[in-house]
Amino acid sequence: MLTSVIGGARIPAGPRSYRSTDPSRTADLVAEVSLADAAGLVRACRAARAAQDAWRDVPAPVRGQVVASIGRLVEANKPALARVVAREVGKPYAEALGEVQEIADTCAFFLGEGRRLYGQTVPSEMPDKQLFTFRDPVGVVAVITAGNFPVAVPSWYIVPALLCGNAVVWKPAEYAAACAEAFYQLFAHAGLPDGVLNVVYADGPETYAGLERALGEGLVDKVGFTGSTDVGSRIGELCGRHLQTPCLELGGKNPMVVTEDADLPLAVEGALFSGFGTAGQRCTSLGTAIVHESLHGAFVRLLDEAVRAAPVGDPFEDVLYGPLISERFTAGFEKTLGWIGGGHAVHGSSGTGRISAANPRAGFVGDPEAGLFYHPVIVDGVGPADELFMNETFGPVVGVVPYRTLDEAIALANAPGYGLSASIYTTDPAKVFRFRRRISAGMVSVNNSTSGAEAHLPFGGNGRSGNGSRQSGVWVLDQFTRWQSMNWDHSGRLQKAQMDVLEIAPDLGFRL
Repeated sequence: MLTSVIGGARIPAGPRSYRSTDPSRTADLVAEVSLADAAGLVRACRAARAAQDAWRDVPAPVRGQVVASIGRLVEANKPALARVVAREVGKPYAEALGEVQEIADTCAFFLGEGRRLYGQTVPSEMPDKQLFTFRDPVGVVAVITAGNFPVAVPSWYIVPALLCGNAVVWKPAEYAAACAEAFYQLFAHAGLPDGVLNVVYADGPETYAGLERALGEGLVDKVGFTGSTDVGSRIGELCGRHLQTPCLELGGKNPMVVTEDADLPLAVEGALFSGFGTAGQRCTSLGTAIVHESLHGAFVRLLDEAVRAAPVGDPFEDVLYGPLISERFTAGFEKTLGWIGGGHAVHGSSGTGRISAANPRAGFVGDPEAGLFYHPVIVDGVGPADELFMNETFGPVVGVVPYRTLDEAIALANAPGYGLSASIYTTDPAKVFRFRRRISAGMVSVNNSTSGAEAHLPFGGNGRSGNGSRQSGVWVLDQFTRWQSMNWDHSGRLQKAQMDVLEIAPDLGFRL
């Protein structure tokens, strides 16, 4: 039985628990986790508050060495951690290895930032006066993450937060508890002091109630949340009551525009990977392919062929995607499939819905009856009047719509109101920059898929996809530090800014 870790100690198991099972073999129990209540989250925030002062006083280059140790431990345990990810959330093992590498890359980037948490020396308008700026940690950071990237996304928050001198309370997804436990063990064995990283296993309602109490008691200084737009809106509202700006990384309805001059096979390859990789359960998964009318028919035909030929099934085999993460997500995807209407043309597989002996998928790898496997679906003919077009679907489904002009394509791409990732396939640089200027997405790819973050590039979205905060790279440092300015007057007298400034008179009436 896994239990929360608060102040470096396991808390006793409570009366409520969650059984995390392998979604590719639902009879296989991966972990049983005891769920904490709201009071448990508040306790963890108190423990983090007690530990944060001492951690802040550890010199930043030394904190960077701890991050370096985390990275080395992750690399040494890469296959083992990837196996846990593949088993608990059904991510294909090759993708799971890539996810674990993302933690190592994040550590590799931030270990050096411990020596580069620079402030500036600023010239004063007064003599014998110096001006300085400093980065200070915000304090206690509460991080709440989803389970579709159960170890990579938490590292985007936790690594820079720790590097900057903050203490962290992390609430992982309960359906990815074994992944969270393995992740915590690697961080703890890097030498983090007790209480600097706390892990609380809890469900959504208790987490929200605990966060509300912790904010009310002044125990939390920053909230980071990755999850749905609806929940993110509630967390943003809660933080706003306390004059805090959270990091919100929310859902996506990510468009791919394919222009008339695009490399069509390359665009189809990008659509296959970004639309159906990880069973469409990435926040950056392709939502709608917006294809020029001259290529529309060929695009649908080629994508249909590619999707039908792609292996689906056991995540430990060579497959495009495995199961949906949990029963919770199958219910949501069943709702999505209900949005397919009579005016839509469906492609991509030998059936729709759950793959089974009665509803088989050609070339399926493994036993479909054992897990939560779903047919891939291409839905041609969607548009702004359709719920399938306007909403995040979080499953193996891609919509397709034709367009005539680039202005029309951009309007279609922006219509759902999300703004995470967008892609354009074209050989015309003018179209690239026109698209970039007018698309609402925080991330734009050219001749590449909508998925594919790198550890040193800002990650995040706008609109329904987030509040403009960014993870990764140097940009995330502004989320986990506060700027402090200091002026030091060593003149021995009071000098009043804007009033006692030396004035040098010009002759502004001079003319040649």
